[in-house]
Amino acid sequence: MLVACLSIQAQQKQAEIKFDKITYNFGTFSEKDPMQTTVFTFTNVGQTPLIVNQAVASCGCTVVGYTKTPVKPGEKGQIKATYNGKGKFPGHFKKSITVYTNGVTEMTRLYIEGNMEEAKQ
Repeated sequence: MLVACLSIQAQQKQAEIKFDKITYNFGTFSEKDPMQTTVFTFTNVGQTPLIVNQAVASCGCTVVGYTKTPVKPGEKGQIKATYNGKGKFPGHFKKSITVYTNGVTEMTRLYIEGNMEEAKQ
């Protein structure tokens, strides 16, 4: 019983990540301007500092940057995703970014999507 109470108490004092959005749609853009960037903002709604251990894109066409310092309770951090459609076939795409943290939710998937149109000659 004591062990159960202590583990419940420990869980309540963890970091917890909450994103403003988990999907971003770039809409339609031309392959003449193939680089598209968005920022996912998150808040640590937990009780201890939140650390983003890693943020990994599902393909090499997406570059991800993220807040490297611990995010204190109540503060915000960012995941920046840049899609590069150069050399890719025009059309619809949907890519994922997997974010790993020390929080209650250890893994979160973010999504970017859009429609790259063929450049008019």
